[in-house]
Amino acid sequence: MKSPRPSLLVGVSPAMTELKAEIERVARSDAKVLITGESGSGKELVAQAVHNGSGRADKAFVAVNCAGLPETLLESELFGHVKGSFTGAYRDKLGKLELADQGTMFLDEIGEMTLRMQGLLLRFLETGELQKVGSDRALGRVDVRVLAATNRNLRDMISQATFREDLFYRLNVIHLTVPPLRERKEDIPALVNHFLQHFTRNDTYVPREIAPDAMSVLTQYAWPGNVRELENVVERLAVTGSGHTIRVQDLPIEIRAHQGVSLRPKKERRRTVADDLYKRLVEERESFWSVVYPLYMQREITKSNVRDVVRKGLEEARGNYKIVARLFNMEQGEYKRFLNFLRKHDCQVPFKEYR
Repeated sequence: MKSPRPSLLVGVSPAMTELKAEIERVARSDAKVLITGESGSGKELVAQAVHNGSGRADKAFVAVNCAGLPETLLESELFGHVKGSFTGAYRDKLGKLELADQGTMFLDEIGEMTLRMQGLLLRFLETGELQKVGSDRALGRVDVRVLAATNRNLRDMISQATFREDLFYRLNVIHLTVPPLRERKEDIPALVNHFLQHFTRNDTYVPREIAPDAMSVLTQYAWPGNVRELENVVERLAVTGSGHTIRVQDLPIEIRAHQGVSLRPKKERRRTVADDLYKRLVEERESFWSVVYPLYMQREITKSNVRDVVRKGLEEARGNYKIVARLFNMEQGEYKRFLNFLRKHDCQVPFKEYR
């Protein structure tokens, strides 16, 4: 069973306290919200918190990553399609907007939408009408609160003619900014302990506490990947730790190497298909067999995409395929099946270079 993901909105810093108060105020309205912040800062969790505090909390919260799908698949994902509208459309399909009726639709990475998709979304926001792929007319209206997020500067994109100004003003009714972790370092100890308790709650892993000197190193690190990076590091420590207490020597080498050094955040890079799949596996706790396997077998992703996902897992697991299987939320008996799949489809990646 998929375990609930821990909240990223932990912290008592002035920046986080202010954000939580803004979320409470925004949730009481039904206005559209644009959430901005660096990658990994917790924008989706902010959107979830807005939904949970709203009058739509008992309805669906549906999230779509606009960067994780090519334009044609994204259109079908959002609006649905009718049978026979394209190769592989064997039956009618409900779109995510339709599934979110009376609830909340969260559009992550909105800045990655093509101009054509932006036009389709704008029309929906203006009319509420759904026109499925392959249909020549609108097939009804839905009542959906739209929340959108991006790590890009949409005003710059507007000046470069890569984002529609009219869509920006439609989405930017209320603007929430998620502060990067380096601007709220006082929250790091609380987040570390929060994640450690989550990952060891069922006695699955050994570590129970962080040594003070190790916590000091974690607090000094600049966390260019923000809270997502911190969460992944704590999970890695929980998976690979052998003692009751995590010490400085147990920390990843990239964190120990920057001990006491102030880092500038890394320049954002465009998210890939593998990034999106890996997020669903590791952060959203979905299984490899329900996320990666069907997309590969239906030829919607390539061998290269699968290898990239496996590489990311090996980096986290320090070359241990058994730990990768656990990170990818497989049952204990599915490890051999996993390896056989990778070998059969030439997707296996040498593990020694990650040790």
